[in-house]
Amino acid sequence: MKVSFKVNGKPATVDVAADMPLLWILRDVLDLKGTKYGCGIAQCGACTVHVKGVATKSCQLPASRLAGADVTTIEGLTPDGGHALQQAWIEYDVPQCGYCQAGQLMSAAALLSRKPKPTDADIDTAMNGNLCRCGTYNRIRSAIHRAAGNTTTDAAPAGRSGE
Repeated sequence: MKVSFKVNGKPATVDVAADMPLLWILRDVLDLKGTKYGCGIAQCGACTVHVKGVATKSCQLPASRLAGADVTTIEGLTPDGGHALQQAWIEYDVPQCGYCQAGQLMSAAALLSRKPKPTDADIDTAMNGNLCRCGTYNRIRSAIHRAAGNTTTDAAPAGRSGE
């Protein structure tokens, strides 16, 4: 089936099986390797992208549901890696192995787009679908607060907080 949609603001048309997941369209057809395969069953969040501005697990979204969609991947978050979240991730030494981080960043970006000053509870709820094998959840929360400018709830950067 042919399906047309936007990826990172640019039009894309692909000819793929109707049940091919968006994850594989991005990685194998469009050669956008930033979105990662984790579990394939929408449980880990490594494959999270934005579809129409909503954090979506791309491993379970079939091509048949993409017509006219606006998809943003980690490559489309910013052209130069200068997004406030990306900078906070660096400042707080969030990535350890780094595998889950593209999905984590995309979920966090979706949260901040709808709730610019999230509470800890907001962050926990929004990030609940993203697993980190390295367990850097406290750093992730602190980095999201930093990116949001929540200095009153912002913990010290990693390495200085006793984590």
